[in-house]
Amino acid sequence: MTSSSTTLSLVDTDPAELAVDAIVIGVHSQTTGPDATSGPAGTLLLADGAESIAAAFDGKLTATLALLGATGGPGEVIKLATLGTVTAPLVVAVGLGPEPTGAAPAPETLRRAAGAAVRALAGAPRVALSLPLPDDADAPAALRAVAEGALLGGYRFAGYKTKPQPSRREPVAEVLIAVPDAADATARAEVDRATAVAGAVRTSRDWVNTAPNELRPPAFAEAVATAARAAGLDVEVLDEEQLRAGGYGGITAVGQGSEAPPRLVKLTWTPAGETNGKRVALVGKGITFDTGGISIKPAQGMWEMKSDMAGAAAVGAAMLAIAALKPSVTVTGYLPMAENMPSGTSYRPGDVVTMFNGKRVEVLNTDAEGRMILGDAMARACADGTDYLFETSTLTGGQVIALGKRIAGVMGTPELCERVKVAGDTVGEPAWPMPLPDDVRKGMDSDVADISQVNAGMDRAGHMLQGGVFLREFVTDEVAWAHIDIAGPGYHSGEPTGYWTKGGTGVPVRTLVQLVEDVAANG
Repeated sequence: MTSSSTTLSLVDTDPAELAVDAIVIGVHSQTTGPDATSGPAGTLLLADGAESIAAAFDGKLTATLALLGATGGPGEVIKLATLGTVTAPLVVAVGLGPEPTGAAPAPETLRRAAGAAVRALAGAPRVALSLPLPDDADAPAALRAVAEGALLGGYRFAGYKTKPQPSRREPVAEVLIAVPDAADATARAEVDRATAVAGAVRTSRDWVNTAPNELRPPAFAEAVATAARAAGLDVEVLDEEQLRAGGYGGITAVGQGSEAPPRLVKLTWTPAGETNGKRVALVGKGITFDTGGISIKPAQGMWEMKSDMAGAAAVGAAMLAIAALKPSVTVTGYLPMAENMPSGTSYRPGDVVTMFNGKRVEVLNTDAEGRMILGDAMARACADGTDYLFETSTLTGGQVIALGKRIAGVMGTPELCERVKVAGDTVGEPAWPMPLPDDVRKGMDSDVADISQVNAGMDRAGHMLQGGVFLREFVTDEVAWAHIDIAGPGYHSGEPTGYWTKGGTGVPVRTLVQLVEDVAANG
């Protein structure tokens, strides 16, 4: 099942004269100032881009919006019928929060506003966005944010309903973004990039949202491989026999409890021209469904474990974006896939598993399966050769406890963790570096193997850090690495907000793409 698509284009026509179903403008909240309009809900200030719309309303637009309850709060959407005042039948005011002093709104503010507006306009075939875009060096980032927000806010998973839903409106089919010059090469390049990257995020969301009975490891591997080949990537898929013969003990152990056997998908982007010689590896956890195995999970909320492959979905989708953007750096993606099921052939607590790099792991909790398949894939990436290794996974509930549902935890080489944080801040996917303390590693000493899977006493203190400490065992010393735990940010179970819809979020596709472009530019 796939989502419907939204097309994006630029326009430099006067917004008041655009033949669209709705025109979106920005509104700031403001407490004082000569241009503020007081109303029952407070005061409002129209953002840049709304000038011609305001003129058509003879200066009464802010007062009317205030009467409708507009406050200018971030993400707030207020609709106003124009009754012929402008060409579009509907003006939509989206809140941007307080006006920034001497600057345009932050890119993430614009991204969320565009997403909220386009999502609220489902059912309108053609929508124009006339949001504030600076005319300085920040212009490309602002335009990129608006374009990404519009495309991601317009996402909706097709779903599986068999009967027509009268209240279900189709996502906006076409979005126009008002800019000073629609023919400007830089602006057009930003739209092209946003289309590629947001398209990859939407693909990642589709994979995460697909029912787990339809996306078991062989089917997931085939879906990724098919998309990757179409994008021009080199593809290698290892089946269960090749994994067993190749020494991938972690992937094999986790996958042996399911009748749907495990896979390892390797995707490679090799640039045609000169590079700076750096190599990047991306690794993503692909547990297509996680029951916990023998250490079975509680029933409550288990259905969301279809999202336990969000890391692999993000890596696979990021590779599709990379193929489209063609950065001048070699990038290889590794997607280990397995279904963690309880059965007579499942791996057990007490098992000792020999991993791809030869290390032996004592299994204490079969629900700590993600680190087992990731250890093999990360060791393979290091064996193949790489300079930077970025791994992402819905790994631990400890990430949600420590950092909430929006901020990813990052562990690994300190310099690379900081690089992930900067990239995440740039694209609106925040991440926070966390330590890997020696005492956490000591707590994972095993009496019979090289390391235990979790704390040997089953102590959950530093649970997120235990995952990072374990994964460090499978990265060679010369490789800089970062583990990005997206247990919270990878799946949104609440109501839609900004450009996040319910379900898979596509985090951290945009961060991974940003990191690859950064390595291509700066080494």
